[in-house]
Amino acid sequence: MTSKNNNINKDFAFRVLPVIEKQVFRMGIAGNYGIDSSDVEWAADQGANYWVWGASFKKVTAGIKEVIRKDREKNVVALLGWGFFGWQVRQSIEKALRKLNTDYLDVFKLGWLGRTSAYSSGIIDSLLKLKQEGKIKAIGTSIHDRKRAGKLALDSELDLLMIRYNAKHTGAEEDIFPYLKTRNPCVVSYTALAWQQLINPLKNIEMPPWPNSKEEVKIPPLTPELCYRFVLSNPNVHLVLTGPKNREQLMMNFRAIQQGALTQEELDWIRQYGKLIRSKKKFDYIS
Repeated sequence: MTSKNNNINKDFAFRVLPVIEKQVFRMGIAGNYGIDSSDVEWAADQGANYWVWGASFKKVTAGIKEVIRKDREKNVVALLGWGFFGWQVRQSIEKALRKLNTDYLDVFKLGWLGRTSAYSSGIIDSLLKLKQEGKIKAIGTSIHDRKRAGKLALDSELDLLMIRYNAKHTGAEEDIFPYLKTRNPCVVSYTALAWQQLINPLKNIEMPPWPNSKEEVKIPPLTPELCYRFVLSNPNVHLVLTGPKNREQLMMNFRAIQQGALTQEELDWIRQYGKLIRSKKKFDYIS
């Protein structure tokens, strides 16, 4: 699944991030769900190089420090922080620089804009100054409000948007993606599995056969690989985040990159399944 693997589709597996100007493996790692530093180092050996870090991500801190110590320019470090005032943003960034023993962060993401972070003139001025000082390369945010995200994509100081996008939640295709061309911000997607709803087996689900299947395929529910491939098959998405609980899940998720983009028929099938899941008011799981 890395550049060491000659069978990988490099156009699908890698993308150069705008502003940050580094090539990344298109599956970024969020280390707040169970993996530890040894898993981070293993993932780096496989080619992973986009790391989401926060002050509470203690189990992966040593691993990220070691990975970026070996080759800082190859790796992208994204700090997921928060702030209602400029001094809070500066404080969290400078603390992260000391904690990770690095001169700069590739991107600072204002966490959950509109909920735990504000996009005020004070915040903007602080981030622009930190960018000018070289302490961050790019300004980003995570945001649930798609309409607002579309406006920020069109006109703002933001270089990166971390958004929810998956087969169940496709609203970004109308509310965000059409507004990207003007400034070309980086798009990082998360919740590819829709909080497991796309991969857990449900009762009373009827779908047509999986496209072009020559043998019986046990779908639905979707597999994690199909969920990630659905997201990454969209050309507007630079990379997708994965938050595995352990090494086994990490290895399984990486296989999505090996398998490449989905066909249009497969995308249509998954989209239909996601719409069906979205229509459910209550989830009746198969035990």
